[in-house]
Amino acid sequence: MPSAKFGFIGCGSVGRTLAQAFSRAGYQVAAAWSRGGEGAVQMRQEVEGLRTLASAQDVADACDFVWLTVSDDAIACVADGIAWQSHHKVVHCSGATDIEALAKAKSDGATIGGFHPLQMFTDPAVALRGLPGVTVGVEAAEPAFLETLKRLAGDIGCTTVEVPRGQRAIYHASVYYVGPFFIALLSEAVSIWKSFGASERDALNALLPLLAGTTSAVTSSSLAKGMGGCVARGDVGTVRRHIAAMDLFSPNAGELYRSLTERTIPLGLARASLTTSVADQIRQALSTAPTAKG
Repeated sequence: MPSAKFGFIGCGSVGRTLAQAFSRAGYQVAAAWSRGGEGAVQMRQEVEGLRTLASAQDVADACDFVWLTVSDDAIACVADGIAWQSHHKVVHCSGATDIEALAKAKSDGATIGGFHPLQMFTDPAVALRGLPGVTVGVEAAEPAFLETLKRLAGDIGCTTVEVPRGQRAIYHASVYYVGPFFIALLSEAVSIWKSFGASERDALNALLPLLAGTTSAVTSSSLAKGMGGCVARGDVGTVRRHIAAMDLFSPNAGELYRSLTERTIPLGLARASLTTSVADQIRQALSTAPTAKG
C-alpha cells in the first residue's frame, strides 16, 4: 500500500489534514484537485512532491487510491462524474453519507469505502496535531479493504470502529453531542457568564479546565461514577434555584436546563448517590411552569 499513489479530490481542512498525515507516514501523496484551486495550492505547499491537477478526473487517472474529501452533498455528484477503473480504491470521509454514494465507482469496478476521523476539522494544523489517538469510523463492503482502511488509520496513529451498513447517519449524529453540540452548550454557558460581566475569554478560561476535569473523571471511572453536581448529590433546593435563575435569564435557557437535567437523573441513580424518592422530587421541580419575567 505505501507504493500506491494517493490522490485527493477536495482540499479543505479534512483533505489537507489527511494528506499531510499520510505523507508523514510514508505514503506517496501524489496529486490533488479542488474546485476553485486555492485549497489544492495550500495542500501542495504542505505536502512535498504533490502536484495540483486540472480536474478530478486527472487525479483519478494519476492515482490508485483516491480520497473524496469534498462536502457531503457533493460526494455522489463528484463520484458520478469520474470514469473509474478496477485498480481504484475510492474512499469518502463523510460520517453521515452511506458508501452507496460511491455506486458509480463500484459499478466501474473500483473498491469503495468510508473513512471518517472523529475530529474537529477547522484548522488543519490543529487537527493534524490532535490526530494521534483519534478514532476513525471505517466501512467497506469487502473485508480485505476494511482491513486496509484499519491499517491506514493505524499508520497515522488512529484507532478504528466499524460502522455497520446503513448506520452511518445515526453514528454521525451521535458524535455531534461531543462535537458541535458541545460547542453550542459552551456558547450557552459563555452567554450566561457575559450577563454578569465576564468576557468570553474569562468564561472559557474558567470552564475549559472544568471540562478537562470532567473528561478525566469519566475516563478514570465511568459515565455514572464520573458525574458530580447537584442532581448526583440529590440537592433538590439547588436544582430549584437553578431553574428559577435560568427561567429568569430566558425561557429558552430554562427549557434547555430542564431537558439536560432530566437526562442526568438516570446517571445519578446509577451512581447510587441519588435515591428514587429524591429523583422524583427533582422531576417534580423540573415540571414546574416557568415564571414569566416582570
